[in-house]
Amino acid sequence: MKKNMTLIIIGGIVVIVVLWFISAQNGLVTKEEAVTAKWSQVENVYQRRLDLIPNLVETVKGYAGHEEGTLTKVTELRSRVGGMNVSSEILDDPAAMQKFQQAQSELGGALQRLLVVSENYPDLKANTNFLALQNQLEGTENRISVERKRFIEAVQEYNTSIRRFPTSLVASIGGFSKKATFTAAAGAEQAPDVKF
Repeated sequence: MKKNMTLIIIGGIVVIVVLWFISAQNGLVTKEEAVTAKWSQVENVYQRRLDLIPNLVETVKGYAGHEEGTLTKVTELRSRVGGMNVSSEILDDPAAMQKFQQAQSELGGALQRLLVVSENYPDLKANTNFLALQNQLEGTENRISVERKRFIEAVQEYNTSIRRFPTSLVASIGGFSKKATFTAAAGAEQAPDVKF
């Protein structure tokens, strides 16, 4: 009788541990998938920006033909960013994430310069196509900021989960590794100089 009771208690403990392990594993999978989904949304809004750039450049070209250097730089950066092979594997490679962030930061800076150039052309600033594109681009930049924030929060939650005990045991057994996240570009802490 005592032996049966001991076996029942041990069996109960094993069942509890197995159920906890399954629950922890499923929780980590859910959080990892959330990180991947948030990253996909970041890519989505970056793609929206890339899709808007050719229209914006063509509109500005019509008014500011002698600003060819700025237009060429925006086009080159768009091509470089658009040609980057970015997949969810970037989340596991901090160096690749940094390279991607750098390219996006350079493109954002070039777009800001393009918008500053547009200030020199009153007719362009009054053009309804340009204004609509500018508004869409500004909205897209805001979306990028929001989606980056959501992505950073999802990565923080996931990375915290895989580091906390006892879930860290499940993470190491299940092969869950820390995900890369966004960091501010160098010099982002200083306001840019805008000169007309």
